[in-house]
Amino acid sequence: IMLKNILDACGGAVGFWTIGYAFAYGGSDSSKLTFIGNADFVLANIHDGGSLIGWFFQFAFAATAATIVAGTVAERCKFEAYIAYSLMLTGFVYPVVVHSIWSSSGFLSAFTGEENLFLGSGMIDFAGSGVVHMTGGVTALFAAKILGPRIGRFYDADGNELPEPVSFPPHSVALQVLGTFILWVGWYGFNPGSTLGISPAGYADVAALCAVTTTLAAASGSVSAMFTDMLMTRKATGETMYDITMCMNGALSGLVGITAGCSVCEPWAAFVIGIIAGWVYIFWSSLLVKLKIDDAVDAIPVHFGNGMWGCIATGLFASPGLVDAAYGTPNYGLFYNWGMGNGNGKLFAVEIFGVLFIIGWVGLIMIPYFFLMNALGIFRVDAIEEEVGLDIAHHKGSAYDLTEYDE
Repeated sequence: IMLKNILDACGGAVGFWTIGYAFAYGGSDSSKLTFIGNADFVLANIHDGGSLIGWFFQFAFAATAATIVAGTVAERCKFEAYIAYSLMLTGFVYPVVVHSIWSSSGFLSAFTGEENLFLGSGMIDFAGSGVVHMTGGVTALFAAKILGPRIGRFYDADGNELPEPVSFPPHSVALQVLGTFILWVGWYGFNPGSTLGISPAGYADVAALCAVTTTLAAASGSVSAMFTDMLMTRKATGETMYDITMCMNGALSGLVGITAGCSVCEPWAAFVIGIIAGWVYIFWSSLLVKLKIDDAVDAIPVHFGNGMWGCIATGLFASPGLVDAAYGTPNYGLFYNWGMGNGNGKLFAVEIFGVLFIIGWVGLIMIPYFFLMNALGIFRVDAIEEEVGLDIAHHKGSAYDLTEYDE
């Protein structure tokens, strides 16, 4: 996993430099719609500082989409399969999603010409609940289903179903907590940073709102998941226990849930979105266990489940004044339309369509791709390697030296 995290950055940089950025943004023109970018390969025509820093910012999103998958399929995916799916995801699948929603030539983009806006609105996904997190999360879902669970999770070594799923405890809760805080702080680069500027009039106001809504959604998501799980455990067992994993993943769920609408939702709405994000996480985590889909780090509930929720929530809670400030479009959340007595559901409809488009596009490419790797025998390690551990079998030794010191 540590090696894959490093290579997510390395591979993401090379892949997004060579073809990914060109497919995502190359040749963008708000006067016409295109399926995929077709210029600026290897940044050939990009020399100004603004465009170069734009590439750097977008590369971080591309690497994030890839690393979501690596956690889900940990402990049983071959290294060459990881390289293969990461290149396909960051080099082609993810850039098409970016082009469709964030490029000025994308058919779902809110930044295209007024005459080209889908349903007269365009999709609002300010920092990537759908574009980044859903894309990575749904890829992880397809990969986990096709790859199968780890040995001993739902079935024993002979393939017999276990009476209860077996949980594999983490080796260091302290590092989990540290990682959660690192991600939380990093989100302030993603969400407020997605203004892509600070000095033009109004940009600082949008960035400040993003910082507040991001904080509130993370906090309420964490509390929501932990206390809901505590109440469910108390009802089932009669014991009151507080699960730190629920607390951490609830915070991440709130962060994913607010990412689409952080610039267009009021602080009170961000608080509500975070609370529901905690419940969405618990629902998806439980559903995966029932379906016997093994997600080693619960990335699918956090990123796919709450990526969907973030897009839907934007279609419900986007405030008229904030939408106008950030996007300049006349369509806003369904709840506000109901409150004003009109039935304008264009933004909500576009958000739903965007969710379906991401699932459909990723599935169209990645499901056959994963099946092909599986058929070729390059997807999953063999049972002996899995039992020994991939550190030993594939990476020249354990990440931790646990041998006894002998004087």
